[in-house]
Amino acid sequence: MDTNAPASSDPGLLRHVADRNGVATGYWDWYGNWVDVSAESLLEVLHALGVPVSPESTIGDLREAARLVDEREWRQTLPPTIVARQGGGYEFPVHVPDGAWVSVQWILEDGRSGHCEQLDRYIPPRTIDDRAVGRATFDVPHWLPLGWHRLVATVEGGLVASSTLIIVPSSLDAPALRGGKRAWGVGAQMYSTRSHASWGIGDAVDLADLAAITADKGADFLLINPVHAPQPISPQENSPYLPVSRRWLNPIYIRPEAIAEYAALPQESRDAIEQLRAQTVDFAVDEDLIDRDRVWEAKRKALEIIFAAARPYRRQSDFDHFIERGGADLANYALWCALVEREETIELPEALSRSSAPAVEMERLEVADRVEFWQWCQWIVSQQLSEAQACARRVGMSMGIMADLAVGVHSHGSERWSHPTLFADDIFVGSPPDMYSQQGQNWSQPPWSPKALAESGYAPLRDMLRAALANAGAIRIDHILGLFRLWWIPEGRSASEGTYVYYDHEAMVGIVLLEAQRAGAVVIGEDLGVVEPWVRDYLRERGVLGTSVVWFEKDGGGWPLRPCDYRERALAAVNIHDLPPTQGYIRGIQTTLRSELGLLVDDVEAVRAQDRLELEQVEARLREYGLIDSAQPTERELVEALYAYVAQTPSKLVVASLVDAVGDLRPQNMPGTDADLYPNWCVPLCNSEGDEVAIEELPANERLTALFSLLRGSID
Repeated sequence: MDTNAPASSDPGLLRHVADRNGVATGYWDWYGNWVDVSAESLLEVLHALGVPVSPESTIGDLREAARLVDEREWRQTLPPTIVARQGGGYEFPVHVPDGAWVSVQWILEDGRSGHCEQLDRYIPPRTIDDRAVGRATFDVPHWLPLGWHRLVATVEGGLVASSTLIIVPSSLDAPALRGGKRAWGVGAQMYSTRSHASWGIGDAVDLADLAAITADKGADFLLINPVHAPQPISPQENSPYLPVSRRWLNPIYIRPEAIAEYAALPQESRDAIEQLRAQTVDFAVDEDLIDRDRVWEAKRKALEIIFAAARPYRRQSDFDHFIERGGADLANYALWCALVEREETIELPEALSRSSAPAVEMERLEVADRVEFWQWCQWIVSQQLSEAQACARRVGMSMGIMADLAVGVHSHGSERWSHPTLFADDIFVGSPPDMYSQQGQNWSQPPWSPKALAESGYAPLRDMLRAALANAGAIRIDHILGLFRLWWIPEGRSASEGTYVYYDHEAMVGIVLLEAQRAGAVVIGEDLGVVEPWVRDYLRERGVLGTSVVWFEKDGGGWPLRPCDYRERALAAVNIHDLPPTQGYIRGIQTTLRSELGLLVDDVEAVRAQDRLELEQVEARLREYGLIDSAQPTERELVEALYAYVAQTPSKLVVASLVDAVGDLRPQNMPGTDADLYPNWCVPLCNSEGDEVAIEELPANERLTALFSLLRGSID
């Protein structure tokens, strides 16, 4: 075949290059049909992975790319990172000039060291760039402890190479789930659950109160939305799933009056802060949506007043040590905030477009005072969220706060600014078309590069997990399939024109288990959607709980799955944040809204017919188990029956949505929409009449008490 012909004219070779780089050449759609990915999309994705091809490439270019990928591991002395299960042993290759001797030393994180054993494995040498390269095989000792270690290879002639060695648990052993214990908890959108004392948005003090209320009702955990950091200026990003960093926290959740220095402020300063709070409260009373911009403008001014106040020695020392522990990552995050604040845009000019730019170092001194302010905000919010978790544990929760980990970050955020080489260029993450988002979804997030992650020793994943687990006893990983594969969409293409890119799931999941084991935390994976059966089996064997939602759990005939057939290693739910509250779902609001917003591909009446059939089948199943008996059950009776239904499952965890407990109707999020179509993530907690329900009203709320009593009496 002509080497100058377009690369797309040799689909077999293109598939080979894609397969060797972990890029899927096709996928099964939600109708069960196989869909081939276009050559153009494949070439663009491969280019983003660092493969020397593009849509303009020729067959000659493709052949060269195939050669390089086949030789890739032979060009490196050690793999960049080795992730091995504790107790299992692990063989790894070492590449040296053919015939040269090599020794490999392991060095533990506590400083102890020893040597790896070379195994008798003969692999013929290969010629790479006109030189013979041999392969030796070594073994990771099976008795090495859990942790973050190093391997150092010394090769004849003086070459020294090193690699990250991570020993991870074979399976997670979470204390809260030992002994066959089951538990139930509450899921709430933290920002939407406001008190009379909050600043127009739920905050860390509200979270502590909500944890205490639900703990007193018998709950063992409180699942909240992600609390990752957003951009520091308006317009604030409403979605908690599109942060600028997953390593740092959202300062909008600070309660200014709960900061220690507030009490010592002069009365004039305290009056000014109260006036700022009153502005947010007045707006919250007049409007029925949460306005983050208004809240943050007022709260930032209040925080600046408190920041300027003198701190006692012990507090200043604590702050100094916080900065020291945060290191370069905190310094870069705070510098990025200061630059964005000064430039008044998240899209910084080219001269400041990445942390390594020469001009950036000069700016550190120019904005040093604002850098310290943003570091201080992180110190304060971490303290207040830590206190919420401590309160949850003190009042009896076995897990306390269950953190939620977003799948990615903003393309112009601080995380990408600080570490641009970790991300694939000109690619966004999303999902292919499915039943609920029939045009697919583009989440506008750049993905981590699998190669860059391995070369970094997976430190970004480790640091992100540690941050999420610092103030939590459990963690829910949104779209946990992202540890296995992500839907990559080339820039300028529709969501349906993407393809899956695979990650080293053994490494990714292993690191999650290691950090969770060290934190004593439970891990829940959101494994909804199209999931290959082996993935759920794999996660179960590793001790990660899945997610089972009533409306998605069907038997072979399309009927609701019987309780006894639910997974034991799972969190069972009636409702999740991407669905309307259950009472709204029963009314069919999900179809009404999607039709009004132009999100349906199928005929609306056909979808409504499917909704009616689904509800009829659910009611029939509830009657079969004696959970409803009236001829015309009320919506509330159906909601409570559904929770009684999931309580009968063997699932280790059951979660009750706070919106269901108070009878809310409006969705928090409509997937596939933006702010012009629907006020995603801006809806306060309301009852079925549309009246807001404040935190102070929850302990005596009759409907909430009844639902939580049902769960408390049904789950050991």
